[in-house]
Amino acid sequence: MGHRILSRLLRHLHLKEAWVIFFILGIIMMNYPFIHIFYKPRWFFGMPAFFLYLYAGWAISICVIYLFVKAIDLPNGDKGEER
Repeated sequence: MGHRILSRLLRHLHLKEAWVIFFILGIIMMNYPFIHIFYKPRWFFGMPAFFLYLYAGWAISICVIYLFVKAIDLPNGDKGEER
């Protein structure tokens, strides 16, 4: 079941519009309103909330880029379908 969900996700990530949407979301995530929300003197897991927000956003963006690259590497005929 997990392989089927991953293949469907990869099939949908192959769209150019998804690249643009995730780029815009990344830009929005690094702008004033969201940065200001997490720039407080709060600590989670021994780290300030601001740094945790930046590190989590960085890790999530790397995972999204990995999924995009994985979708691009699929052969044209396969498109993520089970063999």
